[in-house]
Amino acid sequence: MITMNISLDSIEKIKSFVNTIAVYPYDFDLASGRYIVDAKSIMGIFSLDLSEPITLNIHTSEDAEELKKALAPYQI
Repeated sequence: MITMNISLDSIEKIKSFVNTIAVYPYDFDLASGRYIVDAKSIMGIFSLDLSEPITLNIHTSEDAEELKKALAPYQI
């Protein structure tokens, strides 16, 4: 599993983030406090507290360097 902290502080950034991860076959979870949602769900993302950094968990045993590069604009 790969874990990183990200920031999704605008609607455009959320749409771009979901479009970026949608092309990958991995499972993605976003955690904010005690809440965990599917990161590919825009409605789920909007249920989180977006004013604080969010933890992204990527469920894969691969290194996924290409994915990490694609997620660089969202990382903190």
